[in-house]
Amino acid sequence: MNGKIVGAAIVSHHPGLMQCEEFRRLQGAGEDSDLIAGYARLRQKIQAAKPDVVMIFDSHWFTTGYHLVDGGARYSGSYISDEMPWYLHGVPYDYRGLPALALEVEAVSREKGGYNRAICHPDLGRQYATINLIKQLRLEHSDTPVVTASSCQNCEWPAFVESGEVIGEAVRRSGLRVVMLGSGALSHKFNNIDWKPKHPRIFHESNVSRPENIASDKGAIALFEQGRHDTILERWDEEYRRMPWEAWGAHYLQIIGALGGSACRAKGEPLSAYENARGTGNIHIWFDTEQHQRA
Repeated sequence: MNGKIVGAAIVSHHPGLMQCEEFRRLQGAGEDSDLIAGYARLRQKIQAAKPDVVMIFDSHWFTTGYHLVDGGARYSGSYISDEMPWYLHGVPYDYRGLPALALEVEAVSREKGGYNRAICHPDLGRQYATINLIKQLRLEHSDTPVVTASSCQNCEWPAFVESGEVIGEAVRRSGLRVVMLGSGALSHKFNNIDWKPKHPRIFHESNVSRPENIASDKGAIALFEQGRHDTILERWDEEYRRMPWEAWGAHYLQIIGALGGSACRAKGEPLSAYENARGTGNIHIWFDTEQHQRA
């Protein structure tokens, strides 16, 4: 018992961030993406939180029938994206998992009649929403265990909040200090294949797919800063689900479920500029869970 969530964040993982600095600066009209500097800021937050494990809510790991948690003891290999193999390939990875946490999530879910399950096969495929964060946050270097949670594709959004509630209870029972990272974008509508940039800096927010997406994303960021997750949930059906957010917002909703759902008042601190990636809205934003849990 007495485990707790010692930090949480929404984090961008887009493949352009894995290219070399020369390429990124070329795309950025001479300047790098601020999401790169944001990773360094996020590393400092994570180091200060001193987690026993980092849990990544992966907006690319789509599952059917269950919210899955990877329970392997170690994952290693060389990653190539089947989505864009010419662009993201040859990424080595070798990191520890934490089977005990995955199994605790399943145990709590079964007790409550839920749909969270652990999958403990070491050959389970990896997704770049997990791998890119592991590399950029240097979690292999610190030998920090990483546990990944999926985005179930056949449920309504309240089920993601319920999944988070189960995971939050499992964390409390585990006795572990956990940092949670929601790996994904906010609005997630791609620009067409023949799209021409409005601004020479590809990362500039004006290159996000639609003005209404920019306005909605910025409104959500302002609510994050105020800690008004209740307002975001109230608006979910009419606004954020319709954008939609990446993976229907599964990466965010599960974290908020773990932090108390509508009662969560964890204030968000932007750790990067708001940027475009192929039309999607991206930002790193850290939530002060320690202050929220003391309140």
